[in-house]
Amino acid sequence: MAPRTRTRTRSRARFRSRFTTALLAPALALGATVGLASAPAQAAVWNSCDQWGNTQLNGYTLYNNIWGSGAGGQCVWANSGTNWGVWADHPGTGGIKSYPNAKKVINKPITSLTSLSSSYDVTVPSSGAYNTSYDIWDTDYDYEIMLWVNHHGAVGPLGSPQGTVALGGHTWNVYKGDNGANEVFSFLRTSDSNSGSVQILPILKWIKDTKGWMGDETIGDVQFGYEITSSPGGLDFRTNSMSVSSG
Repeated sequence: MAPRTRTRTRSRARFRSRFTTALLAPALALGATVGLASAPAQAAVWNSCDQWGNTQLNGYTLYNNIWGSGAGGQCVWANSGTNWGVWADHPGTGGIKSYPNAKKVINKPITSLTSLSSSYDVTVPSSGAYNTSYDIWDTDYDYEIMLWVNHHGAVGPLGSPQGTVALGGHTWNVYKGDNGANEVFSFLRTSDSNSGSVQILPILKWIKDTKGWMGDETIGDVQFGYEITSSPGGLDFRTNSMSVSSG
């Protein structure tokens, strides 16, 4: 897997780079026509084809979040904060185009957490280039922890390999890197999974206590979504269910 360039988020919800251009408007308008037809038969309670479209539903914030250069059309729909999906038609070029996601705010130091876990059930395409991932941030945005539960196509993590570790109910290949604005720790599941649960707290403690890569950071956001590099012709990504809980 080839390394990729990562840039700092704007508002820490994967509002990544500011390559805003009027060229996106026609593509997004096309997405409005095609993408909403890919939503479930029942009427969604919210949908958006806006580049930065977002809403709050039952404790989660949903983002369409088209942030990358050369993006095409993309529309997000939601029946709830934990049942939502995306139609995306991004060209078959390199570079991440978007990270549509659902975010849960935690705002607790690692040592104050007694639990932090999540479950997921997704339906993803068999073509295109993307990963399905958690993106976890501290409140100062000095550290980004990514947990890839599946990936497809020409995508890869930032940084250098750090070995393999069994944590939180899964076995991961670990990478450590720096994008110039924050450190990035990426955990790639050694085999793809479309459903399951993950104990996030043991991963954070391993980074903090076993490796000493960060201190007792306050965990701000836990995001779950699809980091899409390409989806030519239009592809569907569906979160059938997911949840994030902490104690």
